[in-house]
Amino acid sequence: MTRRLRALALALVLALALTGCWEAEPEPDDFWGDELPQEEQETPQREPAQISDFTLPYLSGQTFDPVTCIDGVQQTVGALLYEPLFTLDNSFAPQPVLCEHSSCDADTLTWTFVLCGDAVFSDGTALTANDVLAAYRRAAESARYGARFANVASMNAQDAHTLVITLTRSNGSFPALLDIPIVKAGTENDLVPLGTGPYVYTDGAALTVNPHWHGSSLPLERIALDAVKDNDTALSRFASRSVHFLCLDPTGTGARTVGGAVESTDVPTTAMQYLGFNLSRTPLGDAAVRRAMSGVIDRGTLVSSLLSGHGTAAQLPIAPQDADYPDAYEYHTTAEEYAAALEAAGVTAARPRSLTLLVNEENAFRCAVAESLCAQLTTAALTVTVRELPWGEYAAALEAGDFDLYLGEVRLTADWDASALLDAGGAPNYGGFVSEPLSGLNDAFLLGGNASAAQYAESFAEETPFAPLLFKSKTVLTPSGLVDSMTPTASDPFYGFADWSFHLSDSES
Repeated sequence: MTRRLRALALALVLALALTGCWEAEPEPDDFWGDELPQEEQETPQREPAQISDFTLPYLSGQTFDPVTCIDGVQQTVGALLYEPLFTLDNSFAPQPVLCEHSSCDADTLTWTFVLCGDAVFSDGTALTANDVLAAYRRAAESARYGARFANVASMNAQDAHTLVITLTRSNGSFPALLDIPIVKAGTENDLVPLGTGPYVYTDGAALTVNPHWHGSSLPLERIALDAVKDNDTALSRFASRSVHFLCLDPTGTGARTVGGAVESTDVPTTAMQYLGFNLSRTPLGDAAVRRAMSGVIDRGTLVSSLLSGHGTAAQLPIAPQDADYPDAYEYHTTAEEYAAALEAAGVTAARPRSLTLLVNEENAFRCAVAESLCAQLTTAALTVTVRELPWGEYAAALEAGDFDLYLGEVRLTADWDASALLDAGGAPNYGGFVSEPLSGLNDAFLLGGNASAAQYAESFAEETPFAPLLFKSKTVLTPSGLVDSMTPTASDPFYGFADWSFHLSDSES
């Protein structure tokens, strides 16, 4: 969804993103936020951008290495320097970039990836399987990408153009985890490692077209860079139109107000907010109560009113944009059905019960969601109240099991593997849920197929080990009238860049 705004003052939120209790993968570039109007009465006439050079912010003196760089602007610039084997479209389906062919041997749990023969680095040397292997081995040891390799048994270069990866369990969606940018082996310690992307970094603080790029034509021959020292500086430069592109988290912590006419594009992500249950607390050990609680929550209101539309409601741990989202297994619980489930668990007006919902106090958006959840879950027999704690105390309380309910956030991988939340000993399985049948169905779901997805969704809805609420969106901001046909994705802010159209004041792009 794109919003075109001509307001004299646009509220932008500078987010120091606290992404919740645990992350399968840390936030890649979401440290900004904006508080944007959800709807407009009319679409105003666009005005010329009056910008001569498309400019991106970057951190001078900091590495662009995609595995170790600082979250945020470096990764945004890096998306034009480096390419992955696969990128994800807006339905989270993997699309080949540096991979010419892939195949899976289900019997041996082995994936084989054949690299594109015409892919070369910016110095003219050919991309090899050893380059990819070196990048993946570093990624597997990193906080940013490590969770993606949790089920990898081995990785080997079969020959110069073939990479073989063996898993510990079958995963038909494994390519969706491989949107990891590749750098040339041996250059990873350089400030600007070599890549195969459409642009190269020049000493004059600009990006110029990579003469060895294997792709099609590009809309810009040159992209200017503006050095910033921190996030505040980048936001100020955007407000003054010194830089012209920001990726941001619209539900982060903290706020600033800047002027300017901007256009925003919301991008679906894999960041899931959910309601967690402590199964050792009455009546939360009763699956029927958990199911009823999940069904009574108005997720649409949480997204539209409290997150200003920057998200997608979901009752299952799969982003609804995914083509295989089993929406037939979403359900609604009436107030009468909710009361009946509580009564069957022994919670009545004569025997009332009180529960607390834990949330980290630093994030105003989450606190508002928590307050709304408490209001929606409270009945004549059950009272639910918010308990706000500083991040450190919040995390410690979850680890110690000192909670009834909690509002959490987790960045899932794009194969929608929820095993860490479902399996005994999983890092974010604070509630103590254990179900070998459901864990097995999660494994079967990873194999692929509509039947396994339906079985997994049906069992998940019956058990409701936790209650997914929504998947967050991130936002891309540009000055009004500067760019047409933008198609950013969570995997690549410049997805489909060859088809973007720029309106610069001194050139036709």
